Amino acid sequence: MTELICITCPRGCRLKVDEDNDYAVSGNACPRGEVYGRNEVTNPVRVVTSTVRTDSAEDPRCPVKTNGAIPKGKMFEAMDMLNSITLKTPIKIGQVVIANLFNTGIDFVTTKNID
Repeated sequence: MTELICITCPRGCRLKVDEDNDYAVSGNACPRGEVYGRNEVTNPVRVVTSTVRTDSAEDPRCPVKTNGAIPKGKMFEAMDMLNSITLKTPIKIGQVVIANLFNTGIDFVTTKNID
């Protein structure tokens, strides 16, 4: 039995996931908690936020995030990929920095305009 705290909403339900009973979830107050608990035990994923270097003296870093969740075990590898990138200005919100991370269909995108 795995115990977790659900992070899908501010309520923070204390979940129990029974791996021996087809990943049955208890302790959730809503259906989202059941989905979160099952996924967290079988295939944990996360949205990753970070920054990337730019060629701007005024804004030397640009915030980026994944536009979906990637496998939790790939987070550090994804961060390492960002270290080798320098964006050229101008930069627009939603600009793809790295496309199709790990063949997931998820991209790193910018979250700030920099002129």
